[in-house]
Amino acid sequence: MELEVRHLRALCAIADTGSLHQAARRLGVSQPSLTTQLQRIERTLGAELFRRERTGCRPTLLGRSVLSRARPLVDGMSALIGAATAEAAAARAGGPGLRIGSTASRVIGGWLRGLRVRLPGTDISLRVDVSARSLLGAVAEGRLDVAFVHEVEGFPLTVPDGLEQRVLLDREPQFISLARDHPAAGLPVVDLDDLAGDRWMVDPSVDGEWDGVRRVLGAAGLDPPVLHGDYLTAASLVVLGEAVAPCQPTSGPRDDMAIRPLRGDPLAVRLLLVSRPGADMDAVYEELERAYRDAARRAEEYHRWLLRHHSPLALTS
Repeated sequence: MELEVRHLRALCAIADTGSLHQAARRLGVSQPSLTTQLQRIERTLGAELFRRERTGCRPTLLGRSVLSRARPLVDGMSALIGAATAEAAAARAGGPGLRIGSTASRVIGGWLRGLRVRLPGTDISLRVDVSARSLLGAVAEGRLDVAFVHEVEGFPLTVPDGLEQRVLLDREPQFISLARDHPAAGLPVVDLDDLAGDRWMVDPSVDGEWDGVRRVLGAAGLDPPVLHGDYLTAASLVVLGEAVAPCQPTSGPRDDMAIRPLRGDPLAVRLLLVSRPGADMDAVYEELERAYRDAARRAEEYHRWLLRHHSPLALTS
């Protein structure tokens, strides 16, 4: 049996609900049918993905590994269907359209809201992808009008010829997420040495992410154990104290997690808005800048960082 997106969607539903019964209800199938499907998937992969317990289903080590790779694929398929549906509706309506893409960012919601107010009557579609290279390729091929991407410091992106670039921020520091009871969580700034005994979790599907972390850790003389997985899984492991993970400085405060800057800001990215040649992107850029400024202002530690570095994004207007 070859694995398909529907199989991955079933695995995600089981993990999310922790129950074959609840997952079957979410998927609109019978529990026996879902049980049979799970058994076929496990036979195909050669090992159990979930432990069936009295309290529900819990992913095995292999199950967590498979889920970390399945979620981006399921999300990507959902985004593809949503974008295609929106583009088809815009084509039928004959009105103006704007197809935007973005790597994961805290500013996307505010950016979209601002664009809908700024550009009434424009059909706006969104594609979120972990891969900046994939988004840039979509702009170059005419499948997207604009993409907001991040470029890991030391590992530059190859922007296809002819595309136009605007830099939102030349250097955005990456902070670190820790469990609330981590010894370093009480510090205002964390040294890499404070994390020498921790596992790090990195998403290898994010272009340049693992390379950037490995470069910084190597320069500090550290070689910690590294877990690979998506950042949704990372957050759950960080809360339990099983790992630490890089995070965006605009990450909001959480009761169960500490977000702290790293001393010297060794991890950083450059934020770019890339568009097709000749496109009028002034309004798109201005709303992105406004959304980013709002997100930074809500993240107090990061707002102070922008002020210290005299960034115009720290302005209140």
